[in-house]
Amino acid sequence: MKINEIKTLSASELNARLRELNMELFNLRFSNASRNLASPVQIRNVKREIARVKTVIREKEIAEGGKDGR
Repeated sequence: MKINEIKTLSASELNARLRELNMELFNLRFSNASRNLASPVQIRNVKREIARVKTVIREKEIAEGGKDGR
């Protein structure tokens, strides 16, 4: 999913997507540990997507003016 597509999602959709990605990462790590993972690059791609989603979530929090730690 591209960053522009992620930015169009609502906060609840972003949180749902983050949960899905975390479960996918867990399953990929489990597959890697049991030597059933076809391509280790998948783990890196999922981690990057998690970072993108978290970044957009944080940008939206800052734009709202809340939860900025100050």
